[in-house]
Amino acid sequence: MATLLRIDASAQFEERSLTRNLTGLFEETFLKHAPGSEVIVRDVGHNPFPAIDQEFIHAAFTPFKERETWMHERLQLSDQLIDELDKADVITLGVPMYNYGIPAPLKCWIDHVARIDRTFSFDLSRGDYPIEPILSGKKLVVLSSRGEFGFHAGGMRSHMNALDPAIAACAHYLGANAAEIQTVAIEYQEFKDTRHQRSVELAEKATREIAMQLALPKLAA
Repeated sequence: MATLLRIDASAQFEERSLTRNLTGLFEETFLKHAPGSEVIVRDVGHNPFPAIDQEFIHAAFTPFKERETWMHERLQLSDQLIDELDKADVITLGVPMYNYGIPAPLKCWIDHVARIDRTFSFDLSRGDYPIEPILSGKKLVVLSSRGEFGFHAGGMRSHMNALDPAIAACAHYLGANAAEIQTVAIEYQEFKDTRHQRSVELAEKATREIAMQLALPKLAA
């Protein structure tokens, strides 16, 4: 049985959120083709986590056996989020582009799950690449919305796209291969014209196709 981890990062209400519509569509399609799968939902947009601070960092970098009680308590939420991530086979992120980058609540979730000795190891004997991921084999799907357009590679606003590169840079913490991230993006939201409507339709179609593909991996083999 597969496990789907769904993360929603939009600050919008359900009925106004384009990305929640896509993650909901993904979940519905995934369960239709992989009935009995477990779904874990984290709505960080509506229920954001506290930002990491000096106490979090101190606790995280203290060896497990040397941690004081308060350190274990400070890392309890992080441990729970990492356990959810570890359990997941497929991760779908509902990510609107805010000011050309990642919504703060999603960045905070990443900060909580990017933990030494939990999702990555660090060894200076490896030279200039001391970090190695611990998790692997997970499929990452980014379902996004952008107010403008042309953020794809070679597009007129590709140089302004700080969202996709940031997610790709952190993919190894999530156990995913950055080169294999599947991204679906609704564009033209601020224009509210026929281009936007067409973009929504294409995004919904692509979301269904990816969800079915990942729910039925044998068909893609």
